[in-house]
Amino acid sequence: MTLKSFLKNLKKSEQTINTILGALVVIIIGVLIFNYLHSRSANNPESNLSVSEEQQGNQSLKELPQVHQVKTGERLWDIAIQYYGSGYNWVDIAKANNLTNPNVITVDQKLVIPAVAEKTLISTNTTTIQGTTQITSDNYTVIRGDSLWKIAVRAYGDGYKWVEIAKTNKLVNPGIIHPGNVLVLPR
Repeated sequence: MTLKSFLKNLKKSEQTINTILGALVVIIIGVLIFNYLHSRSANNPESNLSVSEEQQGNQSLKELPQVHQVKTGERLWDIAIQYYGSGYNWVDIAKANNLTNPNVITVDQKLVIPAVAEKTLISTNTTTIQGTTQITSDNYTVIRGDSLWKIAVRAYGDGYKWVEIAKTNKLVNPGIIHPGNVLVLPR
């Protein structure tokens, strides 16, 4: 068979090949969607449990574990505050529900709220934190080895305040600060 006759035969069957390839793409997409939906339902083992609104209104550590149905706009942090009085317990909720990505929860998803103690941030009231003096001024000059977290701990006693420092100083990439930079510390 010559190249010319091969190309002629290929041209004749082009429509059939396109139809087969199109059907194959549709099947692959269908399998991917099925697997995605199946894995989402498998990540929520308590999907058949429900909690009445009266039970949700009377939460206390004694009544846990419970099941919480996610509402619009809720995050694990908000849910942890609702049940424990501390957002730091979001980790316990994520672990109890085997969440692979705790940042992705959906409306009406049911989450088990485990019976664990409230987690709190332990703050030291000393003038030195990790061998470094506390920052009391409104400005700070970055030194080698600093990070926004370390600066926030020294300035406020709370590393999570690094976000406020980044916003106040309009830092595009908060992970990169250089020795000699002068940062404004909001008070």
